[in-house]
Amino acid sequence: MKETLGMVLAGGRGTRLGPLVQDRAKPAVPFAGKYRIIDFVLNNFINSGVYQIKVLTQFKADSLLRHLTATYHMPISLGMYIDPVPAQMRVGEAWYRGTADAIFQNAHMIRDAHPARVAVFGGDHVYKMDMRQMVDYHKSKNADLTIAAIPVQKELSNQFGIIEVDEDWKIQRFVEKPPEGQTIPGRPDMCLASMGNYVFNTDVLLEEIDADARENTEHDFGKNILNKMLSHRSVYAYDFASNLVPGATEKEVGYWRDVGTVDAYYDANMEMRSISPVLNLYSMAWPFRTNPSLYPPVKFVFDEPQGRRGEAVESLVSEGCIISGARIRRSVLSPGCFVHSHADVEDSILFDRVDVGRRARIRRAIIDKDVRVPQDYEIGCNPEEDRKRFFVSERGIVVIPKGAKL
Repeated sequence: MKETLGMVLAGGRGTRLGPLVQDRAKPAVPFAGKYRIIDFVLNNFINSGVYQIKVLTQFKADSLLRHLTATYHMPISLGMYIDPVPAQMRVGEAWYRGTADAIFQNAHMIRDAHPARVAVFGGDHVYKMDMRQMVDYHKSKNADLTIAAIPVQKELSNQFGIIEVDEDWKIQRFVEKPPEGQTIPGRPDMCLASMGNYVFNTDVLLEEIDADARENTEHDFGKNILNKMLSHRSVYAYDFASNLVPGATEKEVGYWRDVGTVDAYYDANMEMRSISPVLNLYSMAWPFRTNPSLYPPVKFVFDEPQGRRGEAVESLVSEGCIISGARIRRSVLSPGCFVHSHADVEDSILFDRVDVGRRARIRRAIIDKDVRVPQDYEIGCNPEEDRKRFFVSERGIVVIPKGAKL
């Protein structure tokens, strides 16, 4: 793994997340209370022994850059680093025009590092992955390019980029969101969906992105680079469902979530706070690092006979929160939240420093940072009123933007 350079694509707009990306890039969106979405790919790299990592940023990158510099301190004297790389327009006057162009515009960093291979991964998915197993597979196949893929029900093929393989899992074709995708050999009910994670031999990657840069394409790995390579390169799919992370339970195998919409993001957070979550954040065999907090411990106060009691059940409550005679159920609270007496929060996600006033009621909502919910205020209780005031997802999740004045 010392011969592998990690490059994380973290410049996407993530517009389907609505108000959650009003002031930040998608990989910087908070997740599971104290984390950011990008923490997952970075911890997967680190836990897999990849210690040379470039994070390519672009849109609304300030929050992401501050998180990276505050969180990840690698000893450069030992050849380890996580370097944020803002878009620099080194090769022209354009921003990144696609995933392949993002790598092309920063190809000088690859040449400077002299790696044997480059792992190009997205920065906006939630999963655990031991990348050593993918690299071993890549080497065993003598592949030029290996793509991580996850089996999905064939009825869902129209939601993913679908990879068609032969019996040896050599890729034959890539089709973007087909109405009915070709199934996996021997598995007539399943298709292979691309995860957007690639392992390239370095010389191959540089040759292919150089050639693509001279053509009039979308400069996208899936749509352009992959299909063009199939005619003259050795390209294989890696079965993510076979990846076994140290300390993982059986039900964690193959867990991967694309949190690209408000509803998908909400569901993934709710999975984290469930009694027996599919993705276990508590395993020290595969630790998840994030920005160390300076907040004090969580505090639950009041236990009066009349029912004024600070309590939280089936919830994630981060450090620095004060639950003051309020009730929290099936929710996720980020650091520094204050929920006042007789308030009721259910099935909701509160970002950092949300202050919920007395007797307020919150249902199925996502409230971004630094919002003060007035006393007796209701969110998620009256769908018609909510749609007049706020962003509401297809499934009725109410989203309050960062710093909103209610």
